[in-house]
Amino acid sequence: MICGVDISRDWLEAELRSKQAHSCFANDAQGIALLAEFCRQHQVQLVAMEATGGYERQAFALLSAEAIAVAIVNPRQVRAFARAMGYLEKTDRIDPGVIAHYAEVKQCVGLKPASLEQQRLRALVTRLRQLTELRASQRNQRLLVEDGWTQNNIAELLKFLNQQIRQLEVAIVELIAADPLWRQLDQSFRTIKGVADRTVARLMAEMPEMGLLSNKKIGKLAGLAPLAADSGQTRGKRTIQGGRRCVREILYVVASVVARHEPDFVAFRQRLLATGKAKKVVRIALAHKLLTRLNAKARLVRQQFPIPA
Repeated sequence: MICGVDISRDWLEAELRSKQAHSCFANDAQGIALLAEFCRQHQVQLVAMEATGGYERQAFALLSAEAIAVAIVNPRQVRAFARAMGYLEKTDRIDPGVIAHYAEVKQCVGLKPASLEQQRLRALVTRLRQLTELRASQRNQRLLVEDGWTQNNIAELLKFLNQQIRQLEVAIVELIAADPLWRQLDQSFRTIKGVADRTVARLMAEMPEMGLLSNKKIGKLAGLAPLAADSGQTRGKRTIQGGRRCVREILYVVASVVARHEPDFVAFRQRLLATGKAKKVVRIALAHKLLTRLNAKARLVRQQFPIPA
């Protein structure tokens, strides 16, 4: 039995396709508890919900704590499935049934909740990224401002941002150092010239699957694996799509640095350029090569640690 849940900021619309049972709950702790009871009453084996940019996190955590399996599905894939199945309308009343149908056909499985340490690392890294972007924007604004008072105001804000960023960096370093696995991964990743502490923290926070998946799967997860577009005698142009944008962004930047220091990356880049590959293609190829190298190092490190139950 699969329960599809459509999530908004305030509400959780739940539906069981096989029983045509529908109910609505508030998206808060009390409402989620009622949803858990609804699932137990109907002997639900899996709850499927879309990733909604954060509104699903509390429901996922609390339902998982109630020993209810929860799958997080891709909204774009669900929408494409809905059109393919003839569900042209899109409403809060229809969506949970579509999600349940998609999870049934796709044979989705429940996800294991992230540990508290993993959640904290992700929160710290996300906040660090936000403040770093804000600092960069304020620095650019200061160059365009001529008024003295406004310049002083921006300078005070930048001073405060620098303090906050430094505190976050220290907290992240301490969190990584306190975990034996993360500490070993940090040391292993940074043996590649050009990979710094921020890169390691971003990867650990946003790609915890490193070392647990094959190179092909990890490439697809990051959205760096070229996808075939062949039909009959036609061989279409390979492109990348989907995946985790934040991971790709940091890998693009770091790979360009690594390609100036690591001999095999330097040779790889020169070989691609010599064959006439476009700069964008070279950029993607370098990022994919770096991800593959990091995944291999993570796999070796993880062999030294027992897999958690």
